[in-house]
Amino acid sequence: MAAIGESAEKPGGDGSAGRNPKPSAAAVVAVTTIVQIVVTMCSVIPAAIAPELARAFAVPASLIGVQVSLIYLGAMATSLVSGVLIRRWGALRTSQAALVLSGVGVTLMAAPSLLVFAVGSVLTGFGYGLTNPAASHLLMRVTQPKTRNLVFSLKQTGVPLGGVAAGLAAPTLALTFGWQSALLAGVALALALIAIIQPFRRSWDRDRDPNVTLRSSPAADLTLVWRHGVLWRMSLVGFCYSAVQLSLTTFAVTMLVEDLDFGLVEAGVVLSMLQVAGAAGRLIWGGAADRFGDGNRVLMATGLIAAASAALTMLLSAGAATAVVYGVLILFGLGAIGWNGVFMAEVARLAPAGQIGSATGGVMVPTYAGVLVGPVTFAGAFAVVGAYTESFGLCAAVSLVGVALMLAARRGMAPG
Repeated sequence: MAAIGESAEKPGGDGSAGRNPKPSAAAVVAVTTIVQIVVTMCSVIPAAIAPELARAFAVPASLIGVQVSLIYLGAMATSLVSGVLIRRWGALRTSQAALVLSGVGVTLMAAPSLLVFAVGSVLTGFGYGLTNPAASHLLMRVTQPKTRNLVFSLKQTGVPLGGVAAGLAAPTLALTFGWQSALLAGVALALALIAIIQPFRRSWDRDRDPNVTLRSSPAADLTLVWRHGVLWRMSLVGFCYSAVQLSLTTFAVTMLVEDLDFGLVEAGVVLSMLQVAGAAGRLIWGGAADRFGDGNRVLMATGLIAAASAALTMLLSAGAATAVVYGVLILFGLGAIGWNGVFMAEVARLAPAGQIGSATGGVMVPTYAGVLVGPVTFAGAFAVVGAYTESFGLCAAVSLVGVALMLAARRGMAPG
């Protein structure tokens, strides 16, 4: 009888089933999704309480874009080494390491010092960068091609759901108990989850190799992607789409408060709604990609929706009806936040055999670079035009560039 969290595998293939029982698909999806929710929540809390942080540190609220960029600078760094960590430690232990780093980082962000806050942001990013490669490694062991996009999309709902949790809980905690309480709530969840998933570690990480050296070149995974032309073009699509996604989630609350006269708690609710739209979009797009067997075409559709929504956001003003604001931002979330699951499934599909973690880590470096560049560039656009709504015109342009790059990448791959 298979152990909890495992499923029996028929003998055959490489003859390793008895030595390496296959984890339960339901358990893997649940664990990887919840890990993603908690790590994302830790990363998004500062953006959800940006106006309170701005008052506490006496800095402009637009500087939250710099803080988000620091998080993804850290994510880029650990993406470079994620492949070797997964091979050495195992994917579940790597996920636990992600939770540890996120918890330590958020703890530091609760200190009343801008320098310590910056260091904490980078450490939180270290944790965030380990989640996708580890999850892809586990998910590809338990998925079939006919449901791959939907399963990956289901796991990727952890990102917007983490944003929903931050958007609903963090503003209320910050206004009721102080801004540090919102951050420390994320720490408590990370620590609890490390203990909860520990029982799965022995069986899920049986494919790890303790003899793998940690001294391999940090650029090895990026080199793998560079040499695989289609993966490299996909990584550039990730650069564009992630820049738009993080600009939206980073500045939505601040735009609503400062340009559209929303209260902080109400703005947090809107942030949660667009994140829910993103989560729903990931399932919709994942199902569509499996139904039509063409994930890259679905990725082009999400880019076009994001571009149209960004253009509509430029037209919003303080006099706009609340229903219109909700509608535009929900549509924006559907496109700009809904693409990731199909994207990760396509990367896993295209990865060389046995190198899914390394390929995912390599692709995520340019993708996180987009996150790094996006909010900072958006803040620069705001400095020029003086309105957050009008600054979203930049997002419309970048989304269209991503669609063009996806079309170029499509020419070098077979649908599936």
